[in-house]
Amino acid sequence: MAHHKFIDLFAGCGGLSLGLSMAGLEGLFAIEKDPMAFGTFSENFLGKRKLPVKKFAWPSWLEQKAWGIDDLLAEHHSELANLKGKIEILAGGPPCQGFSFAGRREESDPRNLLFERYVGVVDAIRPSAIILENVPGMKVAHATKTNDGIRQQALESYYDKLKESLEAIGYEVHCELMDASRFGVPQKRSRLIVLGLNKSIAAKLDGGVHRVFQLLEEKRQEQLFEFRLPEFVTASDAISDLNTDHSLRQPCADPYSPSGFEEAVYLGPDTAYQKLMNKHCRKDAMDSMRLARHRQEVRERFTRILQECKPGVLMDKESRERFGLKKHRIYLMSRNLPAPTITTLPDDVLHYSEPRILTVRESARIQSFPDWFRFSGKFTTGGSMRSKECPRYTQVGNAVPPFLARAIGLAVTTALKEASQLIRPDFFSNPEATQEEVVAAT
Repeated sequence: MAHHKFIDLFAGCGGLSLGLSMAGLEGLFAIEKDPMAFGTFSENFLGKRKLPVKKFAWPSWLEQKAWGIDDLLAEHHSELANLKGKIEILAGGPPCQGFSFAGRREESDPRNLLFERYVGVVDAIRPSAIILENVPGMKVAHATKTNDGIRQQALESYYDKLKESLEAIGYEVHCELMDASRFGVPQKRSRLIVLGLNKSIAAKLDGGVHRVFQLLEEKRQEQLFEFRLPEFVTASDAISDLNTDHSLRQPCADPYSPSGFEEAVYLGPDTAYQKLMNKHCRKDAMDSMRLARHRQEVRERFTRILQECKPGVLMDKESRERFGLKKHRIYLMSRNLPAPTITTLPDDVLHYSEPRILTVRESARIQSFPDWFRFSGKFTTGGSMRSKECPRYTQVGNAVPPFLARAIGLAVTTALKEASQLIRPDFFSNPEATQEEVVAAT
């Protein structure tokens, strides 16, 4: 059976690509402009390592490097146009931080261009289906300030604008809020899932693009059954085997880490989820287990928080003031619940039983990255580089959880298969048929 091919735009370190590959799809290429994130992507999808998922079949015309979408369009528009009809799925959507289409929108704002470039790639390639994942705020029409400082309500959300642009080039688009914890991801993570189908394909499905969301619910249930996972995977289900209190420590030998850091010696998985994550991973091959070096006073403060604060909820203002914490978002994890949303800031979440923040590997587990998946680049970035670099914690926090992506991939490919089976069989007896006749016959 021929594999459905996909391209991942704004790929990050490859969470969405990994999930789609787990669903049996075949990646062609991925676009990610940050060199650190692309380093992780290429380590897992392009290298010589033998892995349990299919490597990307990267085209010879595209250099294997970190690309910006505008450079891709400027230098390879004709090659993209040649892919028309050959790519089933275009995955990944433009990041929408700070997007607003209201008030005095500057047409020259580079983020508006990013949005237009994305629609430009869809238009050039004309995939059968589109998969986008974004923060729930993408659907909110954000207010903007006008010149005189008065806040003006936006007319349209970023999602509305995107939907209109995609409908204008022949796609039927729908979105729903999904919580990743329902898909076997040990984390409460609410995201907007946007799916689009070429209108000629949507027309063949009962319910059109809504049919894909029905299938997604079926695939969610099948996935939990197949992986033998409970309805909710808890934080301790996910990472108790990475606790350090009973483990030997060893120096962290990661090439990207300065000396003086330690990590725990890994003893092996215990729970069903941990065994699933650790499958295909040699005992000594798990990376990114480096422990933070907290100062003594920080460890003492975290110890008091563990003793005195309620786990599983955002720390309230009073508690933050009592512990002298300036941050607004601090969660003490609960061992018996899925973890809170993993963000790009490592000090947002405290471990449920040890006075420390999570390691990159623990954060990756909570995102459903398997242990064989390797991360590269710096662990953290401070100060002014925070907005410019994409170190490991940021790569993990920004990623689409692979288990969520896997279920979406299976739902979309099942929908495409259903649509293809509705084509009239007598049509194929005419190999000379034009594209227009294909559409007319279906």
